[in-house]
Amino acid sequence: MDKTILFAHHGRGCTIVASKICANVVIFQNVSIGANLKYNKINNEWENVGNPIIAKNVIIADGAKILGPIVIGENSVIGAGAIITKNIPANSVAYGVNQFKPKDKNYDLIFSPNMINPQQIIHANKKLVVNFNHGN
Repeated sequence: MDKTILFAHHGRGCTIVASKICANVVIFQNVSIGANLKYNKINNEWENVGNPIIAKNVIIADGAKILGPIVIGENSVIGAGAIITKNIPANSVAYGVNQFKPKDKNYDLIFSPNMINPQQIIHANKKLVVNFNHGN
């Protein structure tokens, strides 16, 4: 694995068995990367053999599952809870079950080298609670 791979939140709950993980990948908690084998009883052989390749600059959000001999293209984002068993093109946002769309080049999703100050998040949460309490 490349030294530039970042496990956000210390990679808690992750299971990672990849063919290759390239530079500048960010992996959040509870992510699984691994096999998606099946045994063909008619041919007496294993199919779908191999583990994913994660290309450069990919972000994998919380709880995503990336399974099988597939490639996640450069600069892509795998959304929280996504289940991906097919190739994802470069510069895509993957979500749901094998769904993807082009990534908007004007936005960083989930992670950016210029991360938000935690105090801004606390302030925003307090404001949400105040607005919620006034509505009830």
